[in-house]
Parts: sequence; C-alpha cells; structure tokens
Amino acid sequence: MAQAQAHPHDHDVLDVIIIGSGISGIGCAAHLRRDRPEKTWCILEMRDDLGGTWDLFRYPGIRSDSDLYTFSYDFKPWNSDNAIAGAAEIKRYIAETADEYDIRRQIRFRRKVTACAWDSTEGLWTVTTTRGDDGMVETWRGRWIFSATGYYDYDKGYRPAFPEEEKFAGPIIHPQHWPEDLDYTGKRIAVIGSGATAVTLLPALAEKAAHVVQVQRTPSYVMPMPQRDGLLTLARLLPSRDLTHRLMRKKNIVQRHVFWLLCQRYPKMMRALIRKINRANLPQDFPIDIHFNPPYGPWQQRLCAVPEGDLYKSLSSGKTSIVTGHIDKFVADGIAMKSGEVVAADIIVTATGLNLKMAGGVAYTVDGKPVVWSDHAIFRGMLLDGIPNFALCIGYTTSSWTLKVGLLCKYFCQLLGEMDRRGKAICIPQRPAGGMTLKPLLDFGAGYVQRSIGSLPKQGDGYPWMMTFSYGGDVKMMKRSSVILPEMKLYDAPAAPAHRPAPA
Repeated sequence: MAQAQAHPHDHDVLDVIIIGSGISGIGCAAHLRRDRPEKTWCILEMRDDLGGTWDLFRYPGIRSDSDLYTFSYDFKPWNSDNAIAGAAEIKRYIAETADEYDIRRQIRFRRKVTACAWDSTEGLWTVTTTRGDDGMVETWRGRWIFSATGYYDYDKGYRPAFPEEEKFAGPIIHPQHWPEDLDYTGKRIAVIGSGATAVTLLPALAEKAAHVVQVQRTPSYVMPMPQRDGLLTLARLLPSRDLTHRLMRKKNIVQRHVFWLLCQRYPKMMRALIRKINRANLPQDFPIDIHFNPPYGPWQQRLCAVPEGDLYKSLSSGKTSIVTGHIDKFVADGIAMKSGEVVAADIIVTATGLNLKMAGGVAYTVDGKPVVWSDHAIFRGMLLDGIPNFALCIGYTTSSWTLKVGLLCKYFCQLLGEMDRRGKAICIPQRPAGGMTLKPLLDFGAGYVQRSIGSLPKQGDGYPWMMTFSYGGDVKMMKRSSVILPEMKLYDAPAAPAHRPAPA
C-alpha cells in the first residue's frame, strides 16, 4: 500500500501545540482559555476520545487512588458526593471541563504524534502526526509544545515473563488491555500484583467470580478511605459550590500532606498505625504479618487507598484471599508457588505494573540532533535545559497528580505573558556555568519508576533545578519567585511567520 501523502498545516502557526487530551492536556487548554485567551493552540490526541488514562483503562472497578477534591481542577468544583470516584465519573468531569471552555473543537482526535522537530532558523516546532482512520501523515507548526502525555506507556503495560506460561490452560490478561467481552462469572481468578490495580481488582472481580486470589511477592501499604468525606455535609451549607470545593480541597491537601510528613519523620510509628488499622478491619486470625507487612517504610511507595474498606470486606467474607511468596511457574490449572502451594485459577490477571515512556515515546530533535532525555535537567518542574520552548507536564507522585499540573499550567501561562511583555519568542533554560550535582528525576521506590529511571531527565540539588513534591511549598515558591529567572535565556523570534490565525 502506498504511503498517504503528507498534508501540511504550515499556514497555521500556532502559539501552543498540546499533546494529549487527558486531565493534564485539558487542564492546560482551560488555563489558556482563562489566562491567555489571545493565544492560538490545538490538542493532538491519538485516541478517539478525550480522558487519557480514564479512557484507556477499562478493567473492573478502576478508580482514582487520590481524593477527587484534590485530583480535580482548582477552577472547576468537584460536585459529586464521591471522594473516591470511578473512571467513568472522572472522564465525565474532564469532558464537562472541555465543553465548558469550548475545548473539544480544538482537539484533533486520532492523531498519533510520531516526531517533534525544532528549527532554530524559524524558531518553530514541526510536529508530525499519523492519522488513525486513514494513515494520512500531517504536520503541525507551533511556537511551543506542551507535552501532556504523562509518563506511562499507553501501548503496553509492564508484563514480566513467568516460567512455563504456555502450560496454563486459560487466558492471561493484563489490566491495561482488558477484553470487553470477558465473562468471568463463576471463574477462579488469580491476580498477580500488590499495587493499586490489584487491590482494586480483588473486590470488583469477586462480585461475579467464584473466588479471587491476590498473588503478591511483596506486600504494599493499604489504607481505608471513606467514599463520602465526613466534612461534606457541613461544607454543603456554604453559599456556593465553589466555596464548598475550596474548603474540601484545602482540608484534604493539608490532611494528606500531614500524613505524608508524619510517614517521613516517624516511619516506625506510622507503620504501626497502619498495621493497627489493617488489623482492626480484618478477622482476628488473618495473617497480617505475612500479607500486610511491607519491607519498606510508609510512602517510600504509593499507599493503596481502599474506599469503604472494600478489600477488607471481601477478604473477611472469604470471597477473596491473598498468597504472599515467589512464583515458581505456571501450570495448567493455575500458579505453582515456590512454597509448593498451587493457586487454582481459570483466569490469570497480571496486574504487574506499568511501563514509563518519556513524552509518549515521540522522537524529538533540536536542529536535527536527537533529544536524549537523560542528558537534560528539569527546570522549575516543567522546562528542560537546552530544549527551546518545550514544557513537560509531570504531576506529584506523593499527592494528587493534578495539584502539580495546575501549578505548572498557571506558570506556563504567566511565562507566555511575560515573554510577550518583553517582546521575546524563545526560552531556553541553561545550567549554571560551574555545573551542578545531578540525581534521578523521581525519588520514588515504585517499580515502574525504578525500571525506567535511567531514561528520564535528571534533577539538580537545589531550586530551581529540583523536582519538588510539596504543594504548599510550591505555591509559596511561585508567589515569591520571578516568572523569568537568570537561568532562562530569552531570544527574539528569527523571523515572523507569514500568517497568524485568529485566536481559538
């Protein structure tokens, strides 16, 4: 088949090209609408619909592991009674935001970005996409790229190979690619994994399955969360939904930060507290020392939130169970453990984690030279040294992702405005002349981070080259810090493009 002819969009030089229409990309577009309405932009999205993660994952029970008062946008109240919400409700909220700010008509769906090339002679990015419905290759030109793809690999999850998998008689499924037509009614299911996906799947699958067993090598910290926040009834008495949202958001930000801080300063005490909560929610004879006994401190990896203690309830009822140990091999009717135990299963679910893919795996070049992400250092949490007019959106790992995203989007809009005020078109952060100590971008023990840490950008050992994880600290820093810092080198536009479209 002949390759489809490229269709250039060179006449439409946009101010910003946003890649991805998940919660980060829609958030950036909404901030541009609110704070920089004169700017032109579009969103390139490889899927058929917006929502990102919340459109991709379809496994039973999928939900947030952060409360929605902090996971939602600061400018759009979360009005549901559910503090922890499922994927459909979260996606609906993102879609409502897109419609309220007239964003959807600026999204180009079914456009898979394959390459982004910066040309210093023009001061522009050229973004190449392949259209999903007909394979047409298109190009888009813009002054800035805002990469809102997150850092997950949307094509495939992490899937280690297990010995003798071919001997298992039933289906082996990764949650990232859940079959819509899978009927697991009355089936025995083994879920391999110990993270948020596994503890979500257990009670959800148990509603129809005969029995569900979680097979874990290393336990995780598990904490119950109320489905409805106890403060909500009182907060609803406030005169507006906006005030209710702000109160709930502020309370949860403080509450979560205090809990995280206590885990950092008093890990033994907090470990004992979490174990006590686990013990109170499970039968007296439940082997907590085996199944709920992580070998690391609290918040060295993300805690697993279980709304209304649904995991505890399913374990207590006997509909689910846990096996902790090392897998020896797969057998025809299940999983053989190295202990000699055989976990009987008709279906095996490999909730073994995610892969990271920097900037969606897109090939970036600057003046023909390929960008190697690990050669660059993060600046103010979103820019990279040596890469012109490029913003990267990475949220918090120890708090709600969107708290950080909101701050980055606000700063991005401030930066665009200040550059316009100064009459500058190009911004490139530069490292200090004397150099600086570099360390991994994410100081987080999760397996998906550790497997890919070497391919990510680095961070420095001091502001503004650090990847910060304190929302309160970041808010204060943004207020007292100048929009343009000395490390940010600003340049004039090489030449004005021939045509500038009307604002979106």
